[in-house]
Amino acid sequence: MANTSRQFEAFARRRGLETLIVCGGTEDAVVKDGCVTRMICRRSRLGFPLDKNHDFDLSFWRHYSRMLDAVRRFAPDIVHITGPSDVGQLGVLLAHQLSVPLAASWHTNLHEYAERRASGLLGFLPEGARREAGRMIRDASLAIILRFYKIARVLFAPNPELIDLLAKGTGKPVHPMNRGVDTNLFRPERRDRSGGPFTIGYVGRLTVEKNIHFLAELEAALDAAGFSGYCFSIVGQGAEEDWLRSRMRHADFHGVLKGEALARAYANMDVFVFPSRTDTFGNVVLEALASGAPAIVTDAGGPRFIVRDAETGFVASNLHEFVFHIRRLADERQQLTKMRAAARTSALEWSWDTIFDGIYEKYERTLQKCAPKFKRARMRTQPSAASPA
Repeated sequence: MANTSRQFEAFARRRGLETLIVCGGTEDAVVKDGCVTRMICRRSRLGFPLDKNHDFDLSFWRHYSRMLDAVRRFAPDIVHITGPSDVGQLGVLLAHQLSVPLAASWHTNLHEYAERRASGLLGFLPEGARREAGRMIRDASLAIILRFYKIARVLFAPNPELIDLLAKGTGKPVHPMNRGVDTNLFRPERRDRSGGPFTIGYVGRLTVEKNIHFLAELEAALDAAGFSGYCFSIVGQGAEEDWLRSRMRHADFHGVLKGEALARAYANMDVFVFPSRTDTFGNVVLEALASGAPAIVTDAGGPRFIVRDAETGFVASNLHEFVFHIRRLADERQQLTKMRAAARTSALEWSWDTIFDGIYEKYERTLQKCAPKFKRARMRTQPSAASPA
């Protein structure tokens, strides 16, 4: 979600689209950069952590008057929220208060996150009872989330499965909102190593919902299969990092990398593995493909819609298949070279500008339905959007 929001902001600047972005942060500030105004609202300690660097602020509503004044002065044509976060909830209220059409995009399978995190807290229960409790938490969370999204006039989702889920659960129109990739930053030419062990890469948060324990299981299975001469290259941080470090013998942990350092890490991977079953899209998979690293992903979640099975990588249904595909690519270097080229070619088809042009087209259609007197010329020449991300 954060990466998509940054790309949306960059798109607005390139196109000269007046945009107000409202987000949470460590201090109160308003920063105007050309046509983009960023309003930062400080989060307090009264809340709970969602991830290592992201909290949900239970007192975020204290910013209501300040946000209302800013959005009213900006006078947006449409308000776009990126989920039921503390900022997103205020965005819904502001859109209603100012009678502005509301758009909402789905970026995170929060109901599945709730199930996985709850399972970790319910370890004292028998396995069957724990699974049933997790299922009930997932279903209840999904019902609440769908009720929230039903408030919006138009919805966006990153893959066909979620488009169908949202459409059935809300009865509202749902449009695709895929992701793009910077193919100038992420490219095979960043590779600066030759030889060395066969490198299996992972990039992402090291958290339970990413199914990160699977990496340790994968290493153990590779060893048991007699596979040698390999290493894991793990980029990211999270609550499960210490757990992984204590169990993986063939892994290098690089922490959080950005920019060219991240691009080099991708390009130096021989194959990219992504064990998550809850990701709605999987930007990191697309970045790996752009870097020339074939990806092996699970058969659940959004990444399976990015990978072309047996062409740019593999869609695996279990641990055995992950091991089989890794060993095959390590043994058949000609096949690996062919897949690396196909991965890069595939990534070149994903353009941020094309994606966001489509989003603005849907904005225009929504506004035409909401306001018959809306002039198309204004949307083409000087559109504006408020985005409480």
